[in-house]
Amino acid sequence: MTWVRVEFVLTAVVGLGALSIDMFLPSLPTIATVFGAEAATAQLTVTLFLMAFAASQLVYGPLSDRFGRRWVLIGGLGLYAVAGLACALAPSIGVLIGARVLQALGGGSGPVVGRAVIRDLYDRERAARVFSYMGTAQALNPMLAPIVGGYVHEAFGWRAIFFVLAGAGALFVALMIAGVRETNVRRDPTALQPGQMGRNVAELLTDRSYVAYVLVNALMFGGQFAFISGSSFVLIGVLGVSPSVFGLCFGAVAGGIMTGTFLSGRFGARLGLDRTILSGTALGAAAGLILAALAWSGVLTVAAVIVPMFVFAAGLGLTLPNGMAGAVGPFPRMAGLAAAVAGFLQMTGSALYSVAVGHFYDGTARPMTTAIALAGVAALVCFWRLRWRRRPGMLA
Repeated sequence: MTWVRVEFVLTAVVGLGALSIDMFLPSLPTIATVFGAEAATAQLTVTLFLMAFAASQLVYGPLSDRFGRRWVLIGGLGLYAVAGLACALAPSIGVLIGARVLQALGGGSGPVVGRAVIRDLYDRERAARVFSYMGTAQALNPMLAPIVGGYVHEAFGWRAIFFVLAGAGALFVALMIAGVRETNVRRDPTALQPGQMGRNVAELLTDRSYVAYVLVNALMFGGQFAFISGSSFVLIGVLGVSPSVFGLCFGAVAGGIMTGTFLSGRFGARLGLDRTILSGTALGAAAGLILAALAWSGVLTVAAVIVPMFVFAAGLGLTLPNGMAGAVGPFPRMAGLAAAVAGFLQMTGSALYSVAVGHFYDGTARPMTTAIALAGVAALVCFWRLRWRRRPGMLA
């Protein structure tokens, strides 16, 4: 298989988490109704998925550093496929939540191992461009997944969505076995030793640049995930749009991510990692503040939600690929662990944000929009203080 095709497969695998969430978002209100669960309980199918997805990356990263990327990824994808079937057949909300956790534990292999493969193959600047173009393609996931999920839901019911996800997992296993070779030629025999793992994590978390890149990514993704977890209840529950129309609205916001990642790939090399990230966080802060101001002033329309979120998502698209490249690039010996810790912190922060949005949901858009605004402003301030202001002569 050529490297272009390998990158295509990795793009799909890295986007597995987003696909697993976005495709069934239009079904969340229905799932709550069918099982007689509260909205906050139904949201646990998203929140606990995200937390398990994050935690699993801390395992897959060192495993892939020690034993190689290929078979670790194949094993994780196999678990994902089997758990998807369990989700489709779940008889209660409790079983569905448990199956979603297992699905996340398998799917967590995709982002961390896929990104480590890119680090195996390319230097930092080239990796940033690859991540950007991968991000552009991955943005099709949240653009198309809610639309497809909405129509599948209306035509066949919510369980059919999980049959589709299980089939996708099985397809990825077949593609990995058939066409992706091992890329980790410098395996670390100490990667799974607790003492060495602790020292490696300490090295990462005491590196100011690594912390800056990871924190900014976590904050921006947290803002986006506040929208992901709360948007169905605001757009469907409050504004009354149908699941299929919700998919179109969600897809429009995902178009912002695709726009940002495309611009990052097109102009990121000219601007450099840090200037691109600063631009992205500035967009996120401005869009979040406008979104919250509209909600608090009583202006609640589909356009008042979607247009600012498109801009916020474009800022996210500028930030994420460059932040990941900046975080992982300096650590070739432990690329898997560096990607795993970054993914864990990003996902955990997003899960906590999701819990907060669900807890404070009051039948309005105010909790969701406030969380998005706070995330954008915090990302801009953190990057300014930790990276831009302190190291002006070393900007990439």
